[in-house]
Amino acid sequence: MKVLELKFENEEGKVVTVSLDSPVEPVDVVAINAAMDTIIAQNAFFSSGGDLVAIKSARLVERNVEDIEL
Repeated sequence: MKVLELKFENEEGKVVTVSLDSPVEPVDVVAINAAMDTIIAQNAFFSSGGDLVAIKSARLVERNVEDIEL
């Protein structure tokens, strides 16, 4: 399963992560940057450390799980 993680800095300087399941691939860097700018401009998410004030990073994370038969 792949997840797109959008990382922002809040007013306290802490990192806030927003995770999106099943992102479209290949990722569009320009679209991700624009979406993150919009999230900040519209104050779309609340964090316990205050408003999101800056973009930190974005990353595509893949997690592989293999069941072990007992």
